[in-house]
Amino acid sequence: MKIEGEEHLTVYRAMINGERSQGERNFCRHCGCALWLYDPRWPELIHPLASAIDGDLPRPPQTVHLMLDFKPGWVEVAGPDDKNVHFARYPEFSIEDWHRQHGLWEE
Repeated sequence: MKIEGEEHLTVYRAMINGERSQGERNFCRHCGCALWLYDPRWPELIHPLASAIDGDLPRPPQTVHLMLDFKPGWVEVAGPDDKNVHFARYPEFSIEDWHRQHGLWEE
């Protein structure tokens, strides 16, 4: 991943159960735009937000809705079918697993 303008970045690390998370959420310090998540426990992975990618992205073959046990009542989620998959919490597969399963993983 190539980063330009590092001086404009800021990092947020959440408090989880009274301890500072190792995960680093990177944001633009001027507008607050979320850019990517990095966790040193998995140094080979960087999770950019799709909105932070400058180029075109392919249309995903499926939409995965997770953590639905915690969504507010006013959030509407399309029903489960071939294009919409639902999970009450986290699924058994990882983000990498999903991308590999759909032929979208890039080494």
